[in-house]
Amino acid sequence: MTTTAAVRAAVRDLPANALPAYLYDLDALHEHASAVRSALPSGIEMYYAAKANPEAPVLAALAPLVDGFEVSSGGELAHVRQTVPGHPLAFGGPGKTPAELAQALRLGTERFHVESAHDARMLADLAARTVPGARIAVLLRFNLAVGQELLAHSALAMGGRPTPFGIDPTEADTVVRTVVEDHPQLELRGVHAHLASGLNASEQLAVATAVVEWSARLMARHGLPLSEVNVGGGMAVDYARPTARFDWTAFGAGLASLGDGHQGLTVRIEPGRALTAYCGWYATEVLDVKRSHGEEFAVLRGGTHHLRTPATKGHDQPCEVLPMDHWPHPWPRPTAGAGPVTLVGQLCTPKDVLAREVAAAGLRAGDRVLFAMAGAYAWNISHHEFLMHPRPGFHYLRAEKRTRAAPDC
Repeated sequence: MTTTAAVRAAVRDLPANALPAYLYDLDALHEHASAVRSALPSGIEMYYAAKANPEAPVLAALAPLVDGFEVSSGGELAHVRQTVPGHPLAFGGPGKTPAELAQALRLGTERFHVESAHDARMLADLAARTVPGARIAVLLRFNLAVGQELLAHSALAMGGRPTPFGIDPTEADTVVRTVVEDHPQLELRGVHAHLASGLNASEQLAVATAVVEWSARLMARHGLPLSEVNVGGGMAVDYARPTARFDWTAFGAGLASLGDGHQGLTVRIEPGRALTAYCGWYATEVLDVKRSHGEEFAVLRGGTHHLRTPATKGHDQPCEVLPMDHWPHPWPRPTAGAGPVTLVGQLCTPKDVLAREVAAAGLRAGDRVLFAMAGAYAWNISHHEFLMHPRPGFHYLRAEKRTRAAPDC
């Protein structure tokens, strides 16, 4: 298990009424992100996809190690700009509203990922009115069909098939001509193509190489320089093998040669989950242990309305049990037998399952359970208000001090 000693100690120290709680080891996050940064060759830019975990202390910990942040809404834009001022932002995502684009222009957003011809028209018109005379850096996002065999086996395919993401490649030449000839407010820098999530290093590199080659051919047809290619994120995170890691060293070595033959090209990646997943934990306690039709269940305080990831991805969240000897109640302590135990939450739905058939012989009410790999797409994608249970606490651990945020933040 990947749990750090600081997290275990902090969980044991929390009173029962302070659970559930999220804990983020910011030292572990800094160490991991530093290793990723060191594996990347010079000339490769790394933006953090804020959607993975936008907590302010997480953004601040990553700020010295990334070249910028990718945001996908007006809310994210304002939050990240305020939290880590002075860092470049890229505004992407489908369905941008005119109000969001105008807000992004007023805040001086450094580049925009254009998802459609309509997106380009809106941005150009708003730029002429909001920041007259400025030229706005854009990357055109395309839904490319490169690396089809790899995308077919990815955990989450964003491209290579009908999706709402990006521009159909059959429209590429038309959209490029329109941007260049009809929208002088826009400065076309290159291409964005986030096609899939869950790819290993060799798969990710193969897709990135194909994206760069496709982009170079597109820009060459129009006599335009290729300044930037953003190949997205989606580096594999394996919840079934918590100690496994994406091979950043091999990926970095492959990226080093990606720009060869493309003078002046900046290649950019946008990891999110792969940076923060390992540095967050969801801690809770066992409320009851019961048997049903031959299987044992432990009912935990909280549930998938706090930690949506296992329900969303259909996996069992990696976890460990922290036995607690203290039992303050006068009634008998419910205890599991010798077999596996399925860990569920408090919600009135059979889908509220965090982990199935966990080897937790003798698990007792009052023991604590610590779910690892909860640092990305966890609290921020969960349906918090269902049944109106209390929100968890948030704790940010550093070697020099510990910080705590109120449960309603």
